[in-house]
Amino acid sequence: MNAKRLVAILGLNALGIALFLSWYLLPGHGFWFPIDKSIFFWFNDHMATNKPLVWLIAITNFRGFDAVSLLAMGLLYLKFWLRETPPGRRRLIAIGITMLLTAVVLNQLGHLLPVKHSSPTLYFENVHRVSEITGIPAKDASRDSFPGDHGMMLIIFACFMLRYFSKGAFLTGVLIVVVFSLPRVMAGAHWFTDIAVGSLSVVLVGLSWWLMTPASDMLVNWLNRILPGKYKPAG
Repeated sequence: MNAKRLVAILGLNALGIALFLSWYLLPGHGFWFPIDKSIFFWFNDHMATNKPLVWLIAITNFRGFDAVSLLAMGLLYLKFWLRETPPGRRRLIAIGITMLLTAVVLNQLGHLLPVKHSSPTLYFENVHRVSEITGIPAKDASRDSFPGDHGMMLIIFACFMLRYFSKGAFLTGVLIVVVFSLPRVMAGAHWFTDIAVGSLSVVLVGLSWWLMTPASDMLVNWLNRILPGKYKPAG
């Protein structure tokens, strides 16, 4: 690993730590709390009067809707899969497994942070719950919402797109992050900072060491070697 790469990793680590501490150390979470509160109540207040909005929030927070985010990521992955040769597709499988393992490990590490708080729907009193308004069993509350699991998985996917594919794939991944993490915030199942601070800070620190060093490549190459049904060129 060259010095330039190390400086970049340390810079991302410093950014992630500073982001987390700017929320964690300030009394009442400092300037972040008014942002969180205003975002939550804008959507929560409009639930009572805007039927299209409340149904949109309910549907996009129904557990089954998570399959749509998986489909969006799968279609982006399929785009590269269709362009590859059999050896390349085998490597894509190894990259996909590495991505899933990374997401599981980082999620577990993220929950070791000295933070545990409830979602805004449980923190504030006399608020609207989309599941109660519509009768749809939507995810609109969490007793431990920091960091945002769903948002973290999406951010990790976007980062893998940048590392192993292209800048265009990364930008599409970022769009997927915004589109599919926003519903949780709209419903009040997560604070804005659960994702913008919690998920992002964990990814900035943990994923930089994983993707910007040979570590992830080592796992991808190892998986590529041990996966069953190894492709052998004809002749």
